Amino acid sequence: MDKGEILWKIAHGETPDNVRNHPALKGLTIPRTGRPGVLGLLVTKTLLVAGESGTFTTPNGQRGAMLRAYDKATGKEVGAVYMPAPQTGSLMTYSLSGRQHIVVPISGGAYSGEFVAFRLPGN
Repeated sequence: MDKGEILWKIAHGETPDNVRNHPALKGLTIPRTGRPGVLGLLVTKTLLVAGESGTFTTPNGQRGAMLRAYDKATGKEVGAVYMPAPQTGSLMTYSLSGRQHIVVPISGGAYSGEFVAFRLPGN
């Protein structure tokens, strides 16, 4: 940060359904485009964790959003988990009995102001 160099960039978020399913793009392979939105990030020593600010339709027909973890040094996605609604606020983390958890505020559609907690694997 003290040099002002950008080490990596990534399109965060699935391609919105209205773009992915647009008739003018039929037959084209569209890589993940990301999506606009302002949301809170969780930064650890090695990870950047962020949820998506909008919904998309999964291959099995579910509507929801993803919570993703990126390697802070490389930008490589190292994990992702499905959420039933988009992230709507800042992420929180806590440790309980030696296990690390991440709490995500979500809302949208049938989900009105819920908190979802995920336990990190391997700790």
